[in-house]
Amino acid sequence: MSEATAPPFDENKLIAERREKLKALRAAGIAYPNDFQPDVFAGDLAADYADAEHWTAEALAASDHRVRLGGRLLAKRVMGKASFARLQDGTGAIQLFLRAELGDAYAAFKGWDIGDIVGVEG
Repeated sequence: MSEATAPPFDENKLIAERREKLKALRAAGIAYPNDFQPDVFAGDLAADYADAEHWTAEALAASDHRVRLGGRLLAKRVMGKASFARLQDGTGAIQLFLRAELGDAYAAFKGWDIGDIVGVEG
């Protein structure tokens, strides 16, 4: 029984895809934005919400606390109308949950690549 091998990795195709994404960002005028200001770190946020007994689903839904977090995209799972991502900054990593109802922001998220530096708010 032979072992299935993965097709060879085409680095040129990956570079071409990244250049096309950059071209689209430049056309939109946001190729290298630097005006995003995070107001919290992932480690602090995880510590603040670590008490599962206090932060029930109802308590989280009733909270109107919004945060801005920046970091590197470590993982991304797009599953139709909902997606998950893992974002890491200098203090730790945190999981993100995104819904299709976000509209343009969700469409932009679907174009992110693993390793991208991004800013999120919610």
